[in-house]
Amino acid sequence: MLKFWGMALIAGLSMVGTASASKLTEEVAYVRAGGVSTPPIGWVEFCDNPAHRADCSVSPMQPAIAQLDEARWQKLLSINARVNQKVIAITDLDQWGVAERWSYPTTGKGDCEDYVLEKRRQLMQAGFPRQSLLITVVRDKKNEGHAVLTVKTDRGDFVLDNAEAKVLLWVDTGYRFVKRQSEQDPNTWVTLGNVHSRDVLASIRR
Repeated sequence: MLKFWGMALIAGLSMVGTASASKLTEEVAYVRAGGVSTPPIGWVEFCDNPAHRADCSVSPMQPAIAQLDEARWQKLLSINARVNQKVIAITDLDQWGVAERWSYPTTGKGDCEDYVLEKRRQLMQAGFPRQSLLITVVRDKKNEGHAVLTVKTDRGDFVLDNAEAKVLLWVDTGYRFVKRQSEQDPNTWVTLGNVHSRDVLASIRR
């Protein structure tokens, strides 16, 4: 068995019997998506750029999750680490003179959305399904807006984050999850109910 489950999930499963284990696994491993939400203005403006037509002018597809084996897990780790190391963190205001601009970090610099876009692109090139790579808006540990990449897998929803070196199961992040791209269509966004990973962990410990 691959040794990359989040510690929260391992601890949670050890606390319950077989009858409730599957329910607990589903609750902890995956973020529950809700109804349609508004896309971030950064994504809308990113898609208005003709250079990004291949990213945005796409047909909806049936949901698909990434099947993780050891090789794919290592690829996930290496791409996350490589992008985090190569891109220098800088605000859009400092780099472009505007409050918000989503772009690929072609200058070698970028903010959280730029890290996410680059990781998403490299993972698709590595064979991960587009539907499993979802740009996600969260509130971080300081309750500030932040973007991460959710990778939906057969082992749960994992988060790639420029503010964290490790690839974590979503419940291990300490973040509040606001909204993300739909699995079917990257131009459709769905609400995540502002669920806090901390609250999910607390609920399974009761």
